[in-house]
Amino acid sequence: MVKTLVQKINSNVVNKPGAVVAIKHLKKSFGTKEVLSDISMSLYKGENLVVLGKSGQGKSVAIKCIVGLLTQDSGSLKVFDEEVKDLSEKEWKALRMKIGFLFQSAALYDSMTVEQNLEFPLTRVLKLKDKQEIRQRIEEVLEGVGLLDAIEKMPSDLSGGMRKRIGLARTLILKPEIMLYDEPTTGLDPITSREISELIMEMQKKYQTSSIIITHDMACAKITADRILVMNNGSFEAEGNYEQLESGSDELVRSFFK
Repeated sequence: MVKTLVQKINSNVVNKPGAVVAIKHLKKSFGTKEVLSDISMSLYKGENLVVLGKSGQGKSVAIKCIVGLLTQDSGSLKVFDEEVKDLSEKEWKALRMKIGFLFQSAALYDSMTVEQNLEFPLTRVLKLKDKQEIRQRIEEVLEGVGLLDAIEKMPSDLSGGMRKRIGLARTLILKPEIMLYDEPTTGLDPITSREISELIMEMQKKYQTSSIIITHDMACAKITADRILVMNNGSFEAEGNYEQLESGSDELVRSFFK
């Protein structure tokens, strides 16, 4: 059963039109440990794709290859039809402007206020100088994540859920076309996790992003996923929407729904 699902993913998914990310036969090892074993996948425009799997299966490594934090050993990885391994530093810089990455920790600068955290990418990446425009864009994204009143706060004054929201706001302020979420609900209580999952959906609709959501949180997957890929030991072993996978007969897949 699993073998059949793998063959279906490798042969069919990457051949559909309209992919903003297309991966074929990607491999990545660290020393003698193979982390990604010949994976193939695509992300389509406007889609929320959930990559589901237990910790240590290679999920985060896959998206770090997409954004260029890691380099694949072999295989093809195209973003907006650009083969990333062939990009120059200048071309990578331009491509990363189109990709937002929300880290597990939110990765805020602890010595800066919320406003300063959001101002940083506008002045350093976009080189904006108009203070009124900068303030307007900051207020817009903060209002979008429901934290306009936190604009003068320090990260240490924020709860875990609030930090995630500010991290999302800082990523969205550059208006990326692709969003990569690395375990967006890790460490949060069930109520806050649901709020973050619903916020991901709201931001997708507002900004028309295409998103990959790495998670082992089934509640998050159910809320956010248009399509789910199940990863195990560095390879994809099943594909479908939430209802299809939940009602399937494969024991590995069904173990996530227990």
